[in-house]
Amino acid sequence: MIYLDHFGLQQAPFRITPHTEFFFAGANRGATLEALIYAITHDEGIVKVSGEVGSGKTMLCRMLLERLPDNVETVYLANPMLSRDEILLAIAAELRLPLPEGHGHLLLRALQARLLEIYAAGRQVVALIDEAHAMPPEALEEIRLLSNLESSQHKLLQIVLFGQPELDQRLSENAMRQLNDRITHNFRLEPLHRRDVAVYLMFRLRAAAYRGPDLFSRQAIELISKASEGLTRRINILADKALLAAFSDGVHQVNGRQVRAAIRDAQFRRIDAPAGIRWWIGAGAAAALGAIAGLAYLAGSYSAARQVRPESPIDAAQNPAAPVVTAPQPPTPPVHEPSASSSPATLSGPSTVPPKVTAPETAMVSAEVYVSLDARIAATEQWLKQTPDSHHFIQLLVTDAASHGKVADFIANSAGTLDLRQVRVYRSSIGGRMRLGVIYGDYPSRDQANAALATLGEISPSNRPYVRAVARLRSPRATERDS
Repeated sequence: MIYLDHFGLQQAPFRITPHTEFFFAGANRGATLEALIYAITHDEGIVKVSGEVGSGKTMLCRMLLERLPDNVETVYLANPMLSRDEILLAIAAELRLPLPEGHGHLLLRALQARLLEIYAAGRQVVALIDEAHAMPPEALEEIRLLSNLESSQHKLLQIVLFGQPELDQRLSENAMRQLNDRITHNFRLEPLHRRDVAVYLMFRLRAAAYRGPDLFSRQAIELISKASEGLTRRINILADKALLAAFSDGVHQVNGRQVRAAIRDAQFRRIDAPAGIRWWIGAGAAAALGAIAGLAYLAGSYSAARQVRPESPIDAAQNPAAPVVTAPQPPTPPVHEPSASSSPATLSGPSTVPPKVTAPETAMVSAEVYVSLDARIAATEQWLKQTPDSHHFIQLLVTDAASHGKVADFIANSAGTLDLRQVRVYRSSIGGRMRLGVIYGDYPSRDQANAALATLGEISPSNRPYVRAVARLRSPRATERDS
């Protein structure tokens, strides 16, 4: 990002891709995460998480993948348009169970046997299903049948449905009543209140290593809050555009003028649901959420080795004496109204006000995005020396070693989609032919890599990204597709 040095930032603070180091635990997000972990690790059946587009569902899912205990195996289904058999095959593939196509009842029986094996080994399995509101009726019915798989005492498969508010509407239909009755917990990610938006903006800036006074004026925060309707993705988009506008103006605080320009450029459509209704639903959800989060705190540990099962969250939610533990809130920063020309950061050591960047300097900063292939290859070799074999990455492209122009164009065209600092290039020999490979990211587990892959979208019409292990990249006999 060309404005990072201007504001004293080490990384982009308002990227719309979900990076867990930017997870905001305020506005009940942290409490929702703790409650989800509790529900999953305590055999609480099907759990539903709903929220508007851009409310933070994918970020919450990513945090869940990171925070679940080691004894929980995760299955992430990002494609909502799977048929009944395809759902079984997808789950079986994630659990490393080879299955033939066809004969759904045989697939279900084989899957149940595999789940029993995992349960006997003291492990749990949870299926995280994204975009569930778009699933066809027969697929939702298959989800209901999967929820029936159980041992004599425990569920063999926990299920978490993530979806837009349309999921709530579909489940309220008479034809969906059997599935709806099996949902034990309903969580809704509500838009941020105006008082939370200022805290959220400063939290993201601090996470990006900003150490100065408030970058956004009161007027800027009010405009962002109103135009975004409290949706975190919209807040990120508006804040990023406003910072870029302030950089172009050569100032170090965002005011109403820059935000209004960002709003015009974003062209957001209004959400239909009245704010009062959304607030009412959110207040009720917050009350129930607090009770569940309190139980999660009292449980102390999420280990499946516990011998005593804690009180049901449903009972606790109905008990007014149940303790309530709210999510940790980032400290509210003091409100300052510095002049537009004031310095953006006060770091340890002397600091000077950065001069206004001229057009040639801006071009140089922008050009730094396109690092040479040799530099990327050298950086990748250093990364390989430091990265464990158990880590994973996403393979984006494999091509002939002479195709330097193709690789450079591919990286340049991905600048608007990928964080180019995570893009690496390597050389390899495949079948006696020298090749160039382009890879992305560094993930401690395959599940996390698969979750990241699901959020990438289409990188190139002619290339389909896939997940690989770092150990495979080090192997001299590594093939192009060895996932």
